Amino acid sequence: MEEGGRRGEAESSSASGGVVVVQKSSDAVGEETEVELGGRDVEDEEFDADEDEEVGADGFVPSPLIPLKDQLEKDKEDESLRRWKEKLLGCVEGELDGQTEPEVTFHSIGVVSEGHADTVTSLPVAEMQNRVLFTLKEGSKYRLKLTFSVRHNIVSGLTYSNTVWKRGLKVDQNKGMLGAFAPQRDPHELLLEEETTPSGVLARGIYSAKLKFEDDDKRCYLELDYSFEIKKR
Repeated sequence: MEEGGRRGEAESSSASGGVVVVQKSSDAVGEETEVELGGRDVEDEEFDADEDEEVGADGFVPSPLIPLKDQLEKDKEDESLRRWKEKLLGCVEGELDGQTEPEVTFHSIGVVSEGHADTVTSLPVAEMQNRVLFTLKEGSKYRLKLTFSVRHNIVSGLTYSNTVWKRGLKVDQNKGMLGAFAPQRDPHELLLEEETTPSGVLARGIYSAKLKFEDDDKRCYLELDYSFEIKKR
């Protein structure tokens, strides 16, 4: 496993319903096109520095959320924009209820690895279920795969962090920007960055981990504590 935070880039699958694959990249950012015409009001670009708004550690202040239903009513005279919106959200437009905040529900987590049968665990993990969600051989390449649904509004600036410990010592931490995701009828599928399990006698054993997903307003949609095991090849 490689250490350090990295940013991944991924195009939102809002229109196509495809699998989003997070690739390693040093300077890429997630696709934010949908945010410009969706959950954020792009006409509200200016703000008073004296306003009582929460400012992030990097000084970024997200613009206020407005209901996606209201956004769809805008710019109806712009034919190309209207067609783009219909392609993006036409299948769920009738289900929008005017709620401002997006709702993100994670359905499953799994692991994809060559030569290893895909393992899928439904979320949330049952209270009495074994927290060792998967077992891999040393030196194996793998990706975590998740499915999730978005309702009510576009979720923007979705990020993830995955921290791994062994015997109480932090041994790895990965972070990535995933981008923006719009409501759609079929769940989104997401493949996180490819990782490689360590090798050697000391690398074998059970690891504990915490996987977390947040948006650019610091709303947390999933915080999962889990374990996995590395065995001899």
